[in-house]
Amino acid sequence: MHHRKRILVTGGAGFLGSHLCARLLRENNDVLCVDNFYSSARDNVLGLLSNPHFELIRHDITLPLYLEVDEIYNLACPASPIHYQENPIHTIKACLLGSLNMLGLAKRLRCKIFQASTSEVYGDPEVSPQKESYWGHVNPNGLRSCYDEGKRCAESLFFSFWRENKIAIKIGRIFNTYGPNMHPKDGRVISNFIMQALQNEPITVYGNGEQTRSFCYVDDLIECMIRFMNTENDVTGPINMGNPDEFTIKELAEKIIADTGSSSKIEYCPLPHDDPKQRKPDITLAETILGWHPTISLDIGLKKTIPYFRSII
Repeated sequence: MHHRKRILVTGGAGFLGSHLCARLLRENNDVLCVDNFYSSARDNVLGLLSNPHFELIRHDITLPLYLEVDEIYNLACPASPIHYQENPIHTIKACLLGSLNMLGLAKRLRCKIFQASTSEVYGDPEVSPQKESYWGHVNPNGLRSCYDEGKRCAESLFFSFWRENKIAIKIGRIFNTYGPNMHPKDGRVISNFIMQALQNEPITVYGNGEQTRSFCYVDDLIECMIRFMNTENDVTGPINMGNPDEFTIKELAEKIIADTGSSSKIEYCPLPHDDPKQRKPDITLAETILGWHPTISLDIGLKKTIPYFRSII
């Protein structure tokens, strides 16, 4: 008999959270999805509501939460620059108070807790690719600092709980990820470009389009999270999670125009504040510790993602 685990996913109606909830349900777990719908959509989990092993709770994790669970995935936080800069104080509270509340719960329940950290802890990196040992290059009071510093401080909190209370923590630093259920107006490059291309609008490329990004398809990322959660308690991370294949923003725009059959033209705009020139994970740790490597190429991933955006226009 498979012992059903009760798993709490905060931010479970968000882009990554909804995919994680669906995967955990397929693996015969009971899933408690907690979300305040600040930057997520109930539609992302509508298909799960009929599953008797799925529970949706509207709650903001900056307030305490009392539940009995076996594992916690803490994904709750606005994660795109548009959303986290819209209400920077709320973003910091989600990172700090949210983490404190979830760590308090993990401490009481003596359960494993995964923290969705981010490549943004590296800021605008001066080294590439970024290894977990790199401390980052972050502006502590720029427009993005509510998120960058919020997530950095959350990591510090997680390690303090691990050192003081022996909580089993797992910190994953998530790099650019894309796929169905992304917010169409999150201001991220893949959702922006696909929405613009499908509507034959100009594709807005910031700077000269030579800055690079690496993109991980959501199914690959969720696989990495689950493998990490299933490691022994002494494996804390941080571990980079992402796809090291690098593309220039201009190449990405051209691919999306081709894949959507769009008549859009590329339009160049000035670079935004503190925008990193390069983002590329060094995933040696994920490969060696978790035996994980992304398997879905950008070409295949885009073909899985574009129909979702078509369906919501």
